[in-house]
Amino acid sequence: MFKNSCEVTLKELKQWMTPEKAKTSITTFPSSAEIVPEPLGVVLVISAWNYPFLLSLDPVVGAIAAGNAVVLKPSEIAPASSALLLKLLGEYMDNSCVRVVEGAVDETTALLQQKWDKILYTGNGKVGRIVMAAAAKHLTPVILELGGKSPTVVDSNVNLE
Repeated sequence: MFKNSCEVTLKELKQWMTPEKAKTSITTFPSSAEIVPEPLGVVLVISAWNYPFLLSLDPVVGAIAAGNAVVLKPSEIAPASSALLLKLLGEYMDNSCVRVVEGAVDETTALLQQKWDKILYTGNGKVGRIVMAAAAKHLTPVILELGGKSPTVVDSNVNLE
């Protein structure tokens, strides 16, 4: 999945960066307008414990493709994955582009006290509210991917052996 995300990003990036003409009202004739994609700045990505690589790296790829720097805070519930992300991103990525911050609640709280240009959070609704409240103090745009249930129906015809 992650490889596909990188391939799609590389394939589509030129189109995503191209300014797009926008319609203007007849009342502003002969004006013209366009939508020009611009980087926001520094993006905070707080990722979840399940699918720790995909849910950490996928938003990092998007943020970098958009021209932003990223601070990644992987979940403390997956410490081995977090340590590997710290090692590999530190080794293979430019430190001015991506930084990894490991830790738990205290580190996340300290990160949320900073002013960010955008925050992406994947996790539960309780922490999502905390992220949203912290972002609101600086009017920071937020993307929240809040977890839900994954209902499954298992009936008597299913062989569970």
